[in-house]
Amino acid sequence: MTSVQIPTLLNSLENQAQQYLLTGNYSQAANYYEQAITAAPEVKSHYWNLGLMLLLQEQEAEAQLTWMMAMAEGEAEQVNQWTSELIRVLQDEAKRRETLTEYTIAWAIRQHIREIAPIDVNNLLHLIKLTIKTGNFTDEQLSFFDIIVLFNSEEIIDLENSLLLQTLDDIFNYIPLHNYVLKFVKACLIYIKDSQSFINILVPATVKIAYSILQPKLAASLIELGLHLEPENLGMLRHLAAFNFKARDYAKGIEIAKKSYSLSNVLIDKVFTIHLLQRGLMEAPAYWEEVCAVSQEQENLFTLLLEEHPNNLQAEQVLYLFNSNYFAPYLHDDAKKNRQIQNKIAQLCQVNVQEYASEKVQKYQKQTRKNRTCNLKIGYLSHCLSRHSVGWLARWLIQHHNHEKFDVYGYFINYKQIDEPLQEWYVHQFTQVYKGGIYSQDIAEKIYQDEIDILIDLDSITLDITCEIMTLKPAPVQVTWLGWDASGIPAVDYFIADPYVLPESAQEYYTEKIWLLPQTYIAVDGFEVGVPTLRRDALDIPNDAVIYLSAQRGFKRHPDTARLQMKIIKELSNSYFLIKGLADSEAVQKFFMQLAEEEGVECSRLRFLPLDPSESVHRANLTIADVVLDTFPYNGATTTLETLWMGIPLVTRVGQQFAARNSYTMMMNVGVTEGIAWTDEEYVEWGVRLGKDEALRQQVSLKLKASRQTAPLWNGKQFTREMENAYEQMWQNYIEKK
Repeated sequence: MTSVQIPTLLNSLENQAQQYLLTGNYSQAANYYEQAITAAPEVKSHYWNLGLMLLLQEQEAEAQLTWMMAMAEGEAEQVNQWTSELIRVLQDEAKRRETLTEYTIAWAIRQHIREIAPIDVNNLLHLIKLTIKTGNFTDEQLSFFDIIVLFNSEEIIDLENSLLLQTLDDIFNYIPLHNYVLKFVKACLIYIKDSQSFINILVPATVKIAYSILQPKLAASLIELGLHLEPENLGMLRHLAAFNFKARDYAKGIEIAKKSYSLSNVLIDKVFTIHLLQRGLMEAPAYWEEVCAVSQEQENLFTLLLEEHPNNLQAEQVLYLFNSNYFAPYLHDDAKKNRQIQNKIAQLCQVNVQEYASEKVQKYQKQTRKNRTCNLKIGYLSHCLSRHSVGWLARWLIQHHNHEKFDVYGYFINYKQIDEPLQEWYVHQFTQVYKGGIYSQDIAEKIYQDEIDILIDLDSITLDITCEIMTLKPAPVQVTWLGWDASGIPAVDYFIADPYVLPESAQEYYTEKIWLLPQTYIAVDGFEVGVPTLRRDALDIPNDAVIYLSAQRGFKRHPDTARLQMKIIKELSNSYFLIKGLADSEAVQKFFMQLAEEEGVECSRLRFLPLDPSESVHRANLTIADVVLDTFPYNGATTTLETLWMGIPLVTRVGQQFAARNSYTMMMNVGVTEGIAWTDEEYVEWGVRLGKDEALRQQVSLKLKASRQTAPLWNGKQFTREMENAYEQMWQNYIEKK
């Protein structure tokens, strides 16, 4: 064969080999590369490709031998060049396999690159990404690759920064997360050139880690690493404070929130951050004097912001603003003032949402489905369809829905990526389910595409994402129910209540139309009850003693009401007070101990209980109490229902706002008025009377137990029919443009 013919032959052999590679016929491709080597043994690329074909046939030893033979007689400089050529061939094939989503093959090829070039950091990053894609990512993988050691050596060159960021993003979103992740991120920090790009990846990931995977401590540790790059980044500091609160490290969270506030120079930042500080202080009632000062400062900031009335806020700023007034009803039973401020904040938020999301808002406004002839589509929107008070209470409505008349859709916000039985129960109850993340516009678009007729918001301002979705108005009729008081968002049409939970004058303070159900705004068929784990003897309480109990989270521990509770305990020398709830336990103890001393109650009569392992055990343990003392100005809701279901007398103080009338409507709807107080004095009187009068307690308990068969509060099916009737009337109003 002449020298002129050889290039033509080699080109033909290479083309045929490539064709067989693309069809997966590696043995035939290898045959053509062998012919090419015979024709031109000096062309090294044929050896690299022949070895690759052998590798793809799992003939690893033969592949390595082929490569070694090709390099055997080369000088050091030539071997280095040939090695680089071989790596490029393997890299090209690995990339092709990744494009084809053939991740296992790509991983195997890159493993061989690693053997050839063990400190090629970019290849190691690709290996990590492929390990994640194949679902095999573990601590051992990071350790096995020695990549952390390599990063810490600070001898890395030619690192692809975008690849590093992509790898970090993949790691952050892999479940489960492993201990080595923190070490890996820490080792990466000095190589991150674009801190903002890293923060844009880190922050959403940590939000997911804290709230979807329920690992707030890990989320906090990751954010702390991010703060190494930008120590005064307000966004990260606010998230760090929130993650610490979620992890119940309130002291640390408060410290960080104070630092954030000191760094806030812009009005809107001050509004966000003071709300965060308020949240931490509210969890620890020992800080009550500071809470009052912070709340007054917050009110002043609201006044300034509402006067300024900006209409150019960014989406992130609006999200923070939505729930910035969350604690108002916990502090004061001032329905008029609380609602006026909340309504103005919500209106300001809507103005800004309509500005930055104008296209979606306009698109959704154009929808019309007044000629619908099939079932009404009802959508339920929440982040609480799981082990949460809303999750426990809404399930009866969802269970009893008439699917012959209604198609029921569930829209999960921040769907929890953990084993959660109640969440899974909900998934199987809905006609269709959308397992959403944390992006409002994605969820809103899905609601719009599903052509939901009536959208029910179960969260109100307990979640900013829900508020933004409702503000976009993806459904023609929108309703708030259950999760909190009304949001005040103008795009919400109705707020579900009943004649007891809101007085007749309440409509004056609401932008939503208050839709009064005939009897009760909530009903359940009952609760699962476990085996009690509390005993009097274990708590060192005599059998003839009277036990009072309060089981609420720190937010609700208003000192005025707690002082009234101490006055009750003081009146019964043989009484004990059990205190339980999610809060800063050390601060709660300090708070109640101080009040006890001030009111002349022996601290030895107080018992501070840890949280129970499950809701069913919590309910069983309620039975140790003779009387439960409710909170004010924010009553119990789920806790009240559980108390009444367990047949335990309750003392509640009734106010004007929705939050101060929850227990009142529930007691009226089981036919029990004993324990309903309209003043502070009556609260103490009922507490003392029920404590002293055992016969009265037994009478109330019998009423409560009998009510299980007759009361509207325990008739989930009847309640569902009333809600469905309300939906049909709401839809008729929409058709008639009422």
